[in-house]
Amino acid sequence: MQSYINTNTFRTAILAGIAVGIAGWGYLAYNNIVGAVFFSFGLLTVVGYKLPLYTGTAGFIALRDEQGRSCWPKAIGDLLFILLGNITGCLLVSLLTRLSPMDLGDTAQRILEGRLAIGPLRAGLLAIGCGFIMTTVVSFAREGKPLTLLLGVPLFINCGFPHCLADAFYYLTAPTNYTIAHLKDILILYPCLVAGNFIGCNLYRFIAPKP
Repeated sequence: MQSYINTNTFRTAILAGIAVGIAGWGYLAYNNIVGAVFFSFGLLTVVGYKLPLYTGTAGFIALRDEQGRSCWPKAIGDLLFILLGNITGCLLVSLLTRLSPMDLGDTAQRILEGRLAIGPLRAGLLAIGCGFIMTTVVSFAREGKPLTLLLGVPLFINCGFPHCLADAFYYLTAPTNYTIAHLKDILILYPCLVAGNFIGCNLYRFIAPKP
């Protein structure tokens, strides 16, 4: 079985996070359907360079070994390792936004305010929709049909389905004083988004597993 916990995976996971951060930057700059389409750049980069992204890996990672035995602990450990690298990449781009003359922080804060307003349970359930879309479009993109990314990404954004890495970038880009003031709530909210994305990414495996 493939092991994801190694130095190269962490480096490429950081690069995937950077791609998502740049895409998130584009979305914050426009904050409309144009920005939502621009966000597709992040996923196109991840698929094109075959980078490990949490939501692009969760629906494909092995949950059982060749003998049919459960390997959930290893799968979850690998995914969290990738997630950490992705968040690191998002952090690097968020630090760069401080140099921009564009008003990105206030837009990011409004997104965070919206997530906190609906609460962790509702946000986590909505994140399932994003996870399902992510695994679907990545599956098609791997088959040489990248157009699905240009449809799926704006779809989850305009539906208000949280993507845990896009949200990580927004939370890190929001004004520091606001983030610190709501840190406790964010630390409750964020794991719900990660779990919701995971469920959505694996929805097809849970409901209609291949024989």
